[in-house]
Amino acid sequence: MALLLRLASDYLSAMCSRYSLTSPPEAVRAMFGYHNDAIFPPRYNIAPSQPVAIVRYNFKGEREMALVQWGLLPSWVKDPREFKPLINARAESAAAKPSFRAGLRHKRCLVPADGYYEWTGAVGDKQPHLIRPHRATGPIALAAIYEEWLGADGSEIETMAVLTVPAKGPVAALHNRMPVIIPPEHFELWLNCRSGTTTEIQPLLSPEPRRDLEIIDVSRKLNNPANEGPQVQEPIVAPGRLL
Repeated sequence: MALLLRLASDYLSAMCSRYSLTSPPEAVRAMFGYHNDAIFPPRYNIAPSQPVAIVRYNFKGEREMALVQWGLLPSWVKDPREFKPLINARAESAAAKPSFRAGLRHKRCLVPADGYYEWTGAVGDKQPHLIRPHRATGPIALAAIYEEWLGADGSEIETMAVLTVPAKGPVAALHNRMPVIIPPEHFELWLNCRSGTTTEIQPLLSPEPRRDLEIIDVSRKLNNPANEGPQVQEPIVAPGRLL
């Protein structure tokens, strides 16, 4: 737990460094169309280094939900203990970066979420903000890539990183970056990596700002990654600010 607290504290001002997934599994499955059975509890305070759900294509060419670690570990890393996991990847430069280019070409995935968090304020006095679909209309899909790290002893670690773009609209007042949100009509384009290129997905990495999101100032209980449950999303002002 001490390690988790330290890592989450390090990432508190990073983008995107926390999110939630509280929709029922049936609703998530209906939206993302994965074929395997996946039952999971609601999570209100998902932080880096934790196991997280992603949706991807498996070796049979079917969509599946899988659990991986949040914080990308590139396959070429020799010793994971000497490498700081990468929780985000800049969409505009990922194709040229050794840590991300293979994943962007061959291992794209989606991260189901109901919203994500940003912070404002001075160190030690951070105010968290929840950014979610207006009136909580359902899950969203964060664009991500995953990797498989294999150790010399046969050990295997699967990890992921969320792709980000320059922030647009009112969310830019909270942070200069924001996650790439993939609309359902483009899930197939994002997940289909058969071409081995990134040309076809470039339009998805320059998205227009969404107009159906809201910003809600929430409890500072969220600042501690050990806190979990609906209390961390208690609004401290009402109503949310529409983007």
